[in-house]
Amino acid sequence: MRLIRFGAVGDERPGIMDGNGARRDASAFGEDWNEPFFGSDGVRRLASWLDNHREPLPTVGDGVRWASCVARPSKIVCIGLNYRDHARETGAAIPVEPILFAKSTSSLVGPFDDLHLPPGSEKTDWEVELAVVIGARALLVSEADAMQHVAGYALHNDYSERAFQLERGGQWFKGKSWDTFAPLGPWLATTDEIPEPHHLHLTLDVNGRRMQDSNTDQLIFNVPQLVSYVSQFMALIPGDVISTGTPAGVALGMKTPRYLAPGDLVELAIDRLGTSRQRVVAWAPR
Repeated sequence: MRLIRFGAVGDERPGIMDGNGARRDASAFGEDWNEPFFGSDGVRRLASWLDNHREPLPTVGDGVRWASCVARPSKIVCIGLNYRDHARETGAAIPVEPILFAKSTSSLVGPFDDLHLPPGSEKTDWEVELAVVIGARALLVSEADAMQHVAGYALHNDYSERAFQLERGGQWFKGKSWDTFAPLGPWLATTDEIPEPHHLHLTLDVNGRRMQDSNTDQLIFNVPQLVSYVSQFMALIPGDVISTGTPAGVALGMKTPRYLAPGDLVELAIDRLGTSRQRVVAWAPR
């Protein structure tokens, strides 16, 4: 299945993509795609409900906003320097263990929402990433059992303000967490849709110019390794997101970096996980 969410900010509803690529309203199921849903075998229950639901679900209009494909999770855990080429372009050593940092859940937005630059930002950067959505509580799980705790996968852009991240002291968290810095979706593909997540082509363009072009077969630490590793330090809660890292091609790695500015257009894609697009705008109080 491919799970979506749609609707105005603060009024999002759950849905699915049907076999013809149309968005369908699944509000009649009675649950959002959130922690209670994933934590109660929701993916299986939804599949069973759809099998027994005789009437076609209502179509979602073309002009209706795409929301984040999961409701706000308890946490977004990100993996740093998880592609060898990205480590090299930033001048960092290849990690011997996964590098973990957090991203505020308030940064979560829809896949086609605008990217709002923080006030005074001059170094906002892009990062196309494969996101893993947790489907069952995971604590101290083995690599062999890790995939039993995965609900599915989604496309994620881990936007980063590099000056906040690297030049303002402390941990990376504050460079990763501005509102709109985590567009997720357009859909969550359940694990039956993507039985092998380690051979997915991922790309990112800025203003039509290809900046990132790689494959998840280049991950240093793969999905079961990451789920197991993170679970050694914290409980992963159903609906949580692990963003698995970005390949080479970010602005930070350029000899003369060209960071994002108002008017830029960022477009990204991963095989079978769709595409997303963000127009860059100057921040204004809402």
